[in-house]
Amino acid sequence: MISKLPRREFLKISALAASLPFAGGLHGAVPPAEKAGVESDGLTVYELGPQIWIRWNNRPLTCYRAHRSQKYPYMYPLAGPLTGLSLTDETALPYPHHRSLFFACDRVNGGNYWQEGYEKGQILSTGPKVSKPENNSVEITDTCEWRKPTGPIVMRDRRRILVSAPDKNLRFLDWEIEWEAVEDVEIPKTNHSLFAMRAAPDITPSAGGNLVNAQGLSGETQTAGQKSEWCGFYGKRSTVPGAPVEGIVIMNHPGNPLAPTEWFTRDYGFASPTPLWFRDTPLTIAAGKALKLNYRVVLFGGDPKQAGIQAIYTRWAAPA
Repeated sequence: MISKLPRREFLKISALAASLPFAGGLHGAVPPAEKAGVESDGLTVYELGPQIWIRWNNRPLTCYRAHRSQKYPYMYPLAGPLTGLSLTDETALPYPHHRSLFFACDRVNGGNYWQEGYEKGQILSTGPKVSKPENNSVEITDTCEWRKPTGPIVMRDRRRILVSAPDKNLRFLDWEIEWEAVEDVEIPKTNHSLFAMRAAPDITPSAGGNLVNAQGLSGETQTAGQKSEWCGFYGKRSTVPGAPVEGIVIMNHPGNPLAPTEWFTRDYGFASPTPLWFRDTPLTIAAGKALKLNYRVVLFGGDPKQAGIQAIYTRWAAPA
């Protein structure tokens, strides 16, 4: 079910949202759109301007945030299936520019579409669209322009995000991205590139959680710079009675350029399959050409073995 709020209600909610802290930690919080009074099991959707809220059984699952005042679109929260607490953080030290789950890159034709000021570049949504929920899944599509405030469009990405809930312990977010050069593009070696996540502090090694990859390696010292099919975090949600274990992993499709890819990982909660980190020559993309990228994000209850993460990857990565 998709609900659109009347303009008067939207303006009231927007005013309320503007009075709240920007990164107030929506760990289990109820978004304003839930006050619409509509109840339904399974996946439901609310469009709130350029934000698309997706709920599961009347609780927040995620929100695609595409307001043009941001550096780039991102998704937050990403609710754990057991607790409803977000498995990602919207912003946190030591690098507060990390936004939960996002697609970005610095050093693109001299621009910066990852951090620093907006004058260095922004990734601007042209307006996301969302499908009607069907078979416990919903699709978000968006076209985004990579540009500086006074310059031409440098790149364009077309993204399709399929959010699904295959069972009570699993949530999938499948990202398909076509990243097209509008002009000839050169990207030097960088570790700030493409798909990335910032995990919630309580599931990171810095707070007693775990960072693991598909090869069974753990922690930043073992996983950083290593090639792997998937990587992520899991740990006890100690603020919830019984401290259930939940986690999140990113899967890098074997058909992606330069896969399997080295990972940029940090014990404080950052993980990204970064194909440009160990590339000694610049990546060049001719005008009109595009890279096609596929990622799966899995939110799960239990540890990776209990959740069957490797089997999920094998099925997802198998040729159609």
